[in-house]
Amino acid sequence: MRTPGVGCRTFLRLLESHTPAQLFAESSSALGALGLKSDIVHALRNPDWTLIDYDLSWLHQENNSAITLNDANYPLQLKEISDPPPILFVRGNPELLSLPQIAIVGSRNPSTSGLEIAFNFAKTLSHCGFVITSGLALGIDAASHQGALKAKGYTIAVAGTGLDRVYPARHKDLATEIVNTGAMISEFPPGTTAKANHFPRRNRIISGLCQGLLVVEAAKQSGSLITARMALEQNREVFAIPGSIHNPLARGCNALIREGAKLVETTQDILEELSQYNQQDEIFSPLTMQSTLDLEQQTLLNLVMFSPTSIDTLVENANESVEVISSMLLILELQGYIEASAGGCYTRIK
Repeated sequence: MRTPGVGCRTFLRLLESHTPAQLFAESSSALGALGLKSDIVHALRNPDWTLIDYDLSWLHQENNSAITLNDANYPLQLKEISDPPPILFVRGNPELLSLPQIAIVGSRNPSTSGLEIAFNFAKTLSHCGFVITSGLALGIDAASHQGALKAKGYTIAVAGTGLDRVYPARHKDLATEIVNTGAMISEFPPGTTAKANHFPRRNRIISGLCQGLLVVEAAKQSGSLITARMALEQNREVFAIPGSIHNPLARGCNALIREGAKLVETTQDILEELSQYNQQDEIFSPLTMQSTLDLEQQTLLNLVMFSPTSIDTLVENANESVEVISSMLLILELQGYIEASAGGCYTRIK
């Protein structure tokens, strides 16, 4: 893994004919006969012991481990993909990797509603016996991990860096919580920094580990859609939360639904598809929450669309004064039923 020029596919190809011990015992000419370039052969014959010692030092720390393709804890789901990571570095419990998982991904800049949906779906699916897998990113990823932790369930964070660091740095405390009860994993060795090309590679592991992948909010061009398409290529179930045609964060999900992803409104929609993994049958629906509003507030809420609705439109349709409408809108916003948007408009979120 520490040899420059040996990527995942070359590593896997070499493992087809050699164990690592056999490979290091080969002569330079024999290594060249395997199709390896001279600089790779030289690097294999002269390892960078400084990097290797750093890895071994990290592995000797409490809660740290590495699993290979032949390890009993290597997840069968992940082994099925076209380019499984030859080594997975783990902080936490590696046995969780083989449990049934649902991945939840989405925007790094979601709406309040999107965060709430991700949190509650993760919480309920945890109660149903699934491990929640995501990428520790800002927004939907973080809310998904937090939902699983709130349920006292298991969650796995797949990192795009080495596990001796946390990216983004503000999620250091969240990462610690995840490691204490679940696991963080990465195919990148300790010391690896965050680079743009690492995250699509990270995404194939997220989709490869799961039985199904749920996209909560995603713009038309986003990393979440890359993960969803990888999931489809890996023959995983893909689910998407639909949204308003006026909401740019819903366009990615709506596009996935057009392409064949299952439209999801409740956790039951997911459990029906993954019934062979389901252990319990708790249902969460973002659209069926018990109302704590009085009749006038509920009537006004029914006039607020799931797309931007102007206060002038609400005043006209409710036949009330601006002052009365504004007061009720404030209550609805504080209770999380609506959120203010640009131009003096309001959007219903539940």
